[in-house]
Formats: sequence, C-alpha cells, structure tokens
Amino acid sequence: MRSWVCLAMMAGLAVPVAHAQNAGKGIAPQSPIRFGILPIGSASESRDQWRPLLEDLEKRLGHPVTAVSVSSYSGLSSAIGEQRVDMAFLSGRLAIEAVTKQHMSVIAQFVRNDGAKGNVGLLIVRADGPIRSLQDVLAHPGKWRYARGEPLSVTGYVAPEAEVFAPRGLNSDTFFASVRVGNHQNNALAVVNGEVDIASGNNPDLDLFRRTFPSEGAQLKVIWRSTLIPSGVLVVRDGMEEPLKSQLIAFMQNYGKSAGAGGDRERANLGRVPDLAGFAPASSRVLQPFVDMEYTLQRQQVQHGRWVSESARAARLQQIEVDHKNTLALLQSR
Repeated sequence: MRSWVCLAMMAGLAVPVAHAQNAGKGIAPQSPIRFGILPIGSASESRDQWRPLLEDLEKRLGHPVTAVSVSSYSGLSSAIGEQRVDMAFLSGRLAIEAVTKQHMSVIAQFVRNDGAKGNVGLLIVRADGPIRSLQDVLAHPGKWRYARGEPLSVTGYVAPEAEVFAPRGLNSDTFFASVRVGNHQNNALAVVNGEVDIASGNNPDLDLFRRTFPSEGAQLKVIWRSTLIPSGVLVVRDGMEEPLKSQLIAFMQNYGKSAGAGGDRERANLGRVPDLAGFAPASSRVLQPFVDMEYTLQRQQVQHGRWVSESARAARLQQIEVDHKNTLALLQSR
C-alpha cells in the first residue's frame, strides 16, 4: 500500500507523529507530509477526492505523504493543534484558528471551476413542505427542527447566525424546537427524509448532493442565500523545513496549470474535489472577510444578549474590538 494511504481517523491517527522536542520545528527527514482534509460529505468521500492529487505530490517531491482524514471540523482543528498536520485544506473559521493560534500560514486560496470567488451559505427546506420562505421560519419560534453545521463551519453556522439570527436578536440554538449538528450532506438528507424542517448548507455542497442523489436533491428548495463568502484556503505549518516547504508550495500553486496531456490529467484530478479548479497564491490576509464576519456576529450577540449590567456589556464589546484589531494586525504581518 502506498505510504500516503496510511489514513488517519480520529479514533487513533495512523500517521507518524514528531517527537515532542521537534514540535513546531518542522518535519524530520523522510517523515511524511501530513495533509489534513476538511470533511465534505463523509471522511472517506473527501479522502477519495484528494487521493490522485496527493499521489502526484508524493511522486513529484519524492517524499511520503499521508492523508489525515477526519469526520468533523473540530477533529481537524484538534489534529492541527496537536502538531499532527503539516498542510491542510480549511474553511475560514478553521483557517483563522490555524493562523492565529496553531502556527500555520495561508499559502493559497481555492479557485472555483465556475470562476466565482467564493461560496454562499444556504438555508434549505423540502420543496413540498410547509416552509415557503424565510419569513415562514422566523414567524414561528419554537416550531421548526433545524440541522446546522459545527460552530467552526462558516456556511453551516457562522453565516446564517451572523446574517439571519443574530441581527434579529435570535440564537438558532434556542429559536428552534430542536437542533442537530452534522455535515452538509447528512443535513440535506435529514430535510429530505423529514427528520428536520430546515438545514444550513452551501452552494457547492448542495450541487454535489444533487449530483450524487438526484432524486433527493430535486426535493430541496433554497429559501435564503448569504453574501459571498471567500473560498477555502491551503495552510502550511510555519516550521516546515526547507527546501521541502518551498517545493510543496510551488507544487500546489502550479498544479493543473500546465498545457498538454499532463495538465489535462492534473485538471481532472482537481475536478474530483467539488468545484475546485486550482490554487491561487495567497497570504493570510485573505482571511480578513472571515475575521470581520466573526467580529460582526460577536457584536450582535453581545448587543442582543442579557447581561448583569451595561458596564459588563460595554467591557465585552471593548474586548471584541481589541481582539478584532489584534487579529487583523496578525494577518497583515503574515
């Protein structure tokens, strides 16, 4: 079995882990490059989508590559924080955490195959169900069952919370009759099966769901779309040794851009990952829209929340301002 296929599941990561004294200092010679895969659908589906690209990476560098395949955003965050990931595909909130707290830097941003510069968050319902519009949802607190993403998911949690619920003084965890947390694919299936009334998601994952389950996908209706959310990013551990780090970055940024049959094959490999056409060079500064969205959400929650005193509320708002400025300054320096 190829070395990179030594897959890591959260029950016990089957990858070599650097000794404690090497943590944060890069990779020892010939220890694998560990690539963290953000789960889209199931962990196994995401792993299969990335396999051809990672096999090419291993061949090009002459260096083993392992896939750290997890079932949740929090699982991937834990793996990064515990120095078990050297490079990863992340969405905004995970990327902010990786850059500001986990010694990673952005090296590229995803380029979508439709030319769009990002995704939109969605709220979806059954097309033949009782919910016809967002207003139908908001008019009946405590009535509907909701399926959303993890708190680290931008489109699955942050975007609808920041643009739908918090501005109205609402919290999705208390507004609905029940709340379940899962990935976008399972949440969409829950809507189709009548297990929930409404679910969050995003346009690439809904498109993938409709391609994978055309009959079920036809039963879904979108009742809300967020503002444009920038595409996900690739991050690399700051302490990775040279020249391996530079070779890795060059490979990812140039993958799929060659002419001829070789480039066609690479572009086909990219196409296995939903809506991915390639990687554009980027720095950690591309995360500012995510930082600003988080800032807006935090302010709204404080302004509409209950506090023991107005001075306590004001102190929390002031801390949010300080944290926002410090985070932006850190991104500008990376």
